[in-house]
Amino acid sequence: MRSFISAAALAIGLGLVFASPGWSVEVKHVAITQIVEHPALDAARQGIKDALAEEGWVDGDTLKWTYETAQGSVGTAAQIAKTFVGMSPDVIVAIATPSAQTAVASAGGAIPVVFSAVTDPVGARLVRSMMDPGGPVTGTSDMLPLDKHLALIRRVLPEAKTIGVIYNSGEANSVSLVESLKVAADAAGLKVVESTAPRSSDVLGAARNLVGKVDAIYVPTDNTVVSALEAVVKVGIDNKLPVFAGDTASVERGAVASVGFNYYDLGLQTGKMVAKILGGADPATLPVETVSKTELFVNPGMAEKMGVTLPEAMVAEAAKVVE
Repeated sequence: MRSFISAAALAIGLGLVFASPGWSVEVKHVAITQIVEHPALDAARQGIKDALAEEGWVDGDTLKWTYETAQGSVGTAAQIAKTFVGMSPDVIVAIATPSAQTAVASAGGAIPVVFSAVTDPVGARLVRSMMDPGGPVTGTSDMLPLDKHLALIRRVLPEAKTIGVIYNSGEANSVSLVESLKVAADAAGLKVVESTAPRSSDVLGAARNLVGKVDAIYVPTDNTVVSALEAVVKVGIDNKLPVFAGDTASVERGAVASVGFNYYDLGLQTGKMVAKILGGADPATLPVETVSKTELFVNPGMAEKMGVTLPEAMVAEAAKVVE
């Protein structure tokens, strides 16, 4: 009996679990790091886990799942990445740009890295190009449909001339997004006023700084700002200043409206890519994927509190109306 237990323990240590006599199931290890916890990124993480389960990689059975959050700290993200590399997992999954950058730097090409919710993977120097990653790194991008967002703001506020954007200038993902926003806004005849928030505790002040200067506030998928979205919503209500968001999850938390995609769906796409790599695929041959499906979310109640009324046609066509 003792020899059988020892053999079983050895098999588990080698990554094998006995399913039945004569059969063994390989256990893979996926280590996932996330820059901060907020509904959109949490939904992406859940999508990753569910997609892996659908592909046969079940946590606690065929899969060892390790998860850590950096709570918004890039320094902590770097520490997590180094710890993960020391664990030698089969794949490191990194949610959001700062976590992806630290994971790629720490792995040094020795461990495959799959990122999720990274707006500009090329600009963040994670991959050589979207179609040709150029190394053991690939993933999914959450590049926003900025033209649709600006058209949405125009639809609610036809006379708008300026929009304020709050972001963390220390996050490469956000800097790239704001530059793209300014180009798109210029083409749409809108002026962009910037207000930066290096920490979540700075978001309230950054929102207040826009009062009297803009016709609306736009919150992109900046992790620092989204994690403190309620502060922006408060400023919007107090000053009758409508707040629009780059992600649909933020509409459920108080933003007026958004045209976006479900981060859970983005997570599902990411998880399927991870499953391919666990099955033997080379990440260098997997192009970076984006989400093409978008949905309209609206929050009429919050719109009224912020001094605007959403067009009836818009509410009627929304995929979700937040009550």
